[in-house]
Amino acid sequence: MVVQLDPLSISFPPAATALHEPNGLLAVGGDLSAERLLYAYQHGIFPWFSDNDPILWWSPNPRTVFYPDNIHVSRSLAKAARKQPWRVTINNQFAEVIDACARQRADNEGTWITDEMMDAYINLHRLGCAHSVEVWLDEQLVGGLYGVSVGKTFCGESMFHTATNASKIALIQFANAFHKSGGELIDCQVGNPHLFSLGARELSRERFLVKLHSSQRATMPSQFWLPRVLEFSEVTTCSSD
Repeated sequence: MVVQLDPLSISFPPAATALHEPNGLLAVGGDLSAERLLYAYQHGIFPWFSDNDPILWWSPNPRTVFYPDNIHVSRSLAKAARKQPWRVTINNQFAEVIDACARQRADNEGTWITDEMMDAYINLHRLGCAHSVEVWLDEQLVGGLYGVSVGKTFCGESMFHTATNASKIALIQFANAFHKSGGELIDCQVGNPHLFSLGARELSRERFLVKLHSSQRATMPSQFWLPRVLEFSEVTTCSSD
């Protein structure tokens, strides 16, 4: 049974009570206040709904994740990474990244990144809880991703590219920097062939929640999230084409 959230409380039912079908649907209603969103992410729950839907909250089983030290890089991707003069930044253009993600999804498949969602995550960014990664070529923003930080877990929300491989470059370079600074897990929520080709794996919801809660015993160094250019790490092949 899907729970109707109490508008006066930010609490949620336990993630383990989410429906099997549709997979992970847990609750409906509430709002996208910063307090409610942060509580949700801290408990393995995220919002996902379309423009004309009520706010729907999910915690799917299994859960798709990356371990930041185990991103798979094909030979062709490693070659592409070396070929172009990519520049990667963090927290330089959050609003532009989320807007680009919304536009790309709307063009391809319809978007769940509604105006209400954009405003909510931009607010989280202003509070220092949501972050973006940007990829540049010739001073043009050509790719990126954004998500929410929860301790030493980064909950990825969406990515985009206008140049081939730019979103993959964003993921690879962010994951490398995140791992070097103590990051433990990148949450992808729901898997797809593209993510699995890059090394994503599935965890049971129970195991994911254990790792998520463990990662909240500490936080990332505050300087990690400062707006800056990420040192571009050499991209080496981890898997064959």
